[in-house]
Amino acid sequence: MELNLIQKDPLLDAFRYTIEQRYRNFILREVGFTEENKRLADVFNSYLYYGMHYSKEKWVFREWAPNATAIYLIGDFSGWRKEEGFRLKSVGNGNWELVVASEKIRHGMKYRLLVEWEGGCGERLPSHARRVIQNEETKAFDAEVWFPEQYVWKHKCPSKLKNPLIYEAHVGMSTEACRVSTFEEFRTQVLPRVADLGYNAIQLMGIQEHPYYGSFGYQVSNFFAVSSRFGTPEDLKCLVDDAHGRGIAVVMDLVHSHAVKNELEGLSRFDGTYNQYFYQGERGEHNLWNSRCFDYGKNEVLNFLLSNCKYWLEEFHFDGFRFDGITSMLYWDHGLGRDFTEYKFYYDGNQDENAIIYLTLANRLIHQINKNAITIAEDMSGMPGLAVPIDDGGIGFDFRLSMGIPDYWIKLVKEKKDEEWHVGDMFYELTNKREDEHTISYAESHDQAMVGDKTLIFRMVDKEMYTSMNVFERNMTVDRGMALHKMIRLLTIMTAGDGYLNFLGNEWGHPEWIDFPREGNGWSFEHARRLWHLAEDTNLRYRYLNVFDKDMIHLVKSENIFQFRPEPMVRDNEQQVLIFSRGDLILAFNFNPFKSFSDYAFGAAPGKYKEVLGTDDKIYDGFGRMDKSIEHFTLYDEKTGDNRMSLYLPARSALVLKYAD
Repeated sequence: MELNLIQKDPLLDAFRYTIEQRYRNFILREVGFTEENKRLADVFNSYLYYGMHYSKEKWVFREWAPNATAIYLIGDFSGWRKEEGFRLKSVGNGNWELVVASEKIRHGMKYRLLVEWEGGCGERLPSHARRVIQNEETKAFDAEVWFPEQYVWKHKCPSKLKNPLIYEAHVGMSTEACRVSTFEEFRTQVLPRVADLGYNAIQLMGIQEHPYYGSFGYQVSNFFAVSSRFGTPEDLKCLVDDAHGRGIAVVMDLVHSHAVKNELEGLSRFDGTYNQYFYQGERGEHNLWNSRCFDYGKNEVLNFLLSNCKYWLEEFHFDGFRFDGITSMLYWDHGLGRDFTEYKFYYDGNQDENAIIYLTLANRLIHQINKNAITIAEDMSGMPGLAVPIDDGGIGFDFRLSMGIPDYWIKLVKEKKDEEWHVGDMFYELTNKREDEHTISYAESHDQAMVGDKTLIFRMVDKEMYTSMNVFERNMTVDRGMALHKMIRLLTIMTAGDGYLNFLGNEWGHPEWIDFPREGNGWSFEHARRLWHLAEDTNLRYRYLNVFDKDMIHLVKSENIFQFRPEPMVRDNEQQVLIFSRGDLILAFNFNPFKSFSDYAFGAAPGKYKEVLGTDDKIYDGFGRMDKSIEHFTLYDEKTGDNRMSLYLPARSALVLKYAD
């Protein structure tokens, strides 16, 4: 066996046995499920069997609870009492079933399960509930019988994204009002903004139902239910459909790395045991997240999770997933407190091989269901092969997030004076990516804005954002923050491997932090919303950043920059000048906070170049120190024997030139 993953990286040869064994174990598991004559996509359909279904004038409900001794359906139809007419019968292999006449249950009725086991009992929400509603008075959650008219899709899914330009968004916080926003509001008010800016994908957070809003959607209780805070399943379908009509793909932030501990709403101790869905003992507990860890080695759990992937793709036409918390899944210690500085840390026995097989199975299944779907791994450890094709020895993700880049920018802004910014290190950090894996870069996501941290713009401008963001006066702190905000984003996207991500509102420098309603802030929505009016107010400077982001995204798309690699031309650490090319573009960055260079000379391909984007342009609230109409020519230098170009590079500015002739 000779896997391309090892061939392309000789340093992995020392771990050949482990890598090859992982691939063999995956194949054995895949064949075990498919029996060599089916696809994984044909095998996993738990949502079509379990849960509530209407068929031929009757309701059929099924549940898996191997430790249960009795299960009752209780709800509006039974006066919330235990009745023999709603008692499920055991049908083998831990499965339970109930058949009820159609007139006894109606669309919109609320219900739960009463699960009994040896020595105890408890009310539970069904594992495959598709609709879960919170009672406004009691705050408890109930399942809801949900069988409306079938949604009629209007638009086809877009073709596969080779280079995703992702607008990461949380529907609930996308309104300006101090409340939870809805799918419909996002569709009509935010989606047009995304389309105008030029992003070709949105990544939606918090879609799976979660009891605690402040978890940002990362403490999931009901994996098949659309969060009812934002609207109905049909509202979500309409949003996805509208996005597709605009040529925008919709990626779901999928949480399969852990589950909420709640027993009434979630899966924990569902049938009286703690290990029905989760690992036994300490391995079943994530102490830092206060949540439960799935047992990825159990067939029934794989059926649940893989069917969940299929469900969101087929029922809601999502165009792929960003898998959350991959690092926590990959390692028994969840990667906590570890610096992955050597390859041996990826193959030292600390890895959950069951989770690795699950992720590989998930990628195989997803791409069988929809060949145009994309999968994105959120991994902090840098495990080799995550975004390498399965049959090359990888785990099969299409992309991995370059998570070190936003950490690098925050560290630079926090710890280094502007005159200490080392452009050589900068270029290395932004381009240091595995050649065999596709990556998505970003300057900041939601992580960098959560309570306890600050967005880049707020870290650079701080209290001046409250007093000096108006257009009527110049402020040195604001000028610096505005300039660096544009330069950081431009450099991040122009050095990106294969895609780019931005979080809702960060493109125009949304002030302050993100903090969801919780006991510690008096259950306030003040910081769980987006103040869109700031970006539209002509008296404020935010709008200039929005215009810059739009022009930057459109330039990246029109020039198709990702088909080329960034090629360094100048890394002048003393003067803090960084120049590199990408295709027909030359990108010149002067990070020097004090010095402008009137005649900065460097070697370049012969020809004429014209400016296509400049951070110092007045339309982006710059000082207008560059004349966009000037054509830039290279001249042959007899002393050096090459062609050279000379540019005026204003302090703290960036310039994009395009080869014109």
